[in-house]
Formats: sequence, structure tokens, C-alpha cells
Amino acid sequence: MEGLKVSESDLLVYLHPSKSKNVSQAIYNELSSMLFKYNETFDGVLLAYSASTNDELAKILPGLHPCFGVRLKAQLLLFHPKPNMILEGKVVKLGAQSIHIVVLGFSSATIIDEDIREEFDYKVKHGKELFASSVNKRHKIEIETVVRFVVKSFDEETLHLSGSLLQPNTGNVNWLDKYAEEDLVESNTKKRRDYQTADHSKLTTDDDRVKKSKKHKSSHS
Repeated sequence: MEGLKVSESDLLVYLHPSKSKNVSQAIYNELSSMLFKYNETFDGVLLAYSASTNDELAKILPGLHPCFGVRLKAQLLLFHPKPNMILEGKVVKLGAQSIHIVVLGFSSATIIDEDIREEFDYKVKHGKELFASSVNKRHKIEIETVVRFVVKSFDEETLHLSGSLLQPNTGNVNWLDKYAEEDLVESNTKKRRDYQTADHSKLTTDDDRVKKSKKHKSSHS
């Protein structure tokens, strides 16, 4: 899935002098407070991190709020969705006008009816709402379905995504992956069949050429 990246960063974390007795715990608390929030410096939402420092000693900076800085080497896992990226998420709610999705367990996404391609028809079967494809009856989108969609926009403050299912490579992930696999098998089968046909045609042509050559020699003897 797109929208995820790992970043290697050199960070400077400022801590209150009262936390100098347990710097490692203070650093952990500071970084943990940034989780699942958009950070302009990182250009993404922090999902996970690992950090290390070789020097926990630093000079206390005077001022109204004295603090000391600790330099870190950190590896950050960031979520940074951009327009036209392809994401996946689980459907948690749907209706005639929209599909609601959760991405990575924390970010919500909405796909409104104008961004759902025409082949999908909204239906209610046995009390369950779903979108069913008119092109392939097995291609359905319902509650708990994992959906692949294209990002239209991302609200960094609310972590809300606007998505689209207009593109042909979007929809039910299980169906798309199975269709792609079947399509690849069918394509390879067709290539083998075409190759065998071409090879057989070449052999037939060579045989005809040999027969004609023998016939020509026989007529001159």
C-alpha cells in the first residue's frame, strides 16, 4: 500500500531538568506523545519509531522555562497520503450515498456517490447493504470488505481522507487480486497458445516448402 514511508532523522529533543534522572523514559514519553498526529516537520503522521542516543548529557538552557536538549538518531514510520496514491482500508459503514472506511485502524475515509463508478449499484439483500458490480456479479463491496481506493485529499488536522472508486483498479481487494491472478494466467495461456500456433504454422510451411522442392526435382529428372 502506498502512503507509508520510513524516515531516518536526527532529532533534538528538549526536556525539563526534572526529567534528567531518567532521560530514556522522558524521551519515550516525548516521542509517544507525537504518535498518530500529523507533524509538519516529519511531513506525515507518526505511526511508530525507534530511537537511540549515545549521550544523555546536555547543558541546561536558562530562561523562563529551563530545559536541556538531547540529540537522537531516530527511525520513523510515517503515514503521508497524497492525492492519487492508492490506499486500502476496511469498510465500516455504507449507504446509498457513501462508503465509510477505516485505514490502518485510525484514519477515516469517505467515498461519496459521485466518486463511485457507475458499474456499482447500491442494493439491500437480506437486510444487508452493499454495492454490487453490474460487470462482474462476484465483485461486491459490503461491511468488513477491504477496499482499494485512490486518495483525493487528506485533512491533516482531522486525519480524514476523501477517496475515489472511479478508477478500474479500485474496489474489493480480494476480488481485484483474484481477478489480476486469473487475468495473468489467462494471458500466459494465450501467449503459449499463440506461440504453439505460430510454431505449428512454421513447421507446416517448412514441410510444404520441402514437398514442393522434391516435386520440382522429380519433374526435372
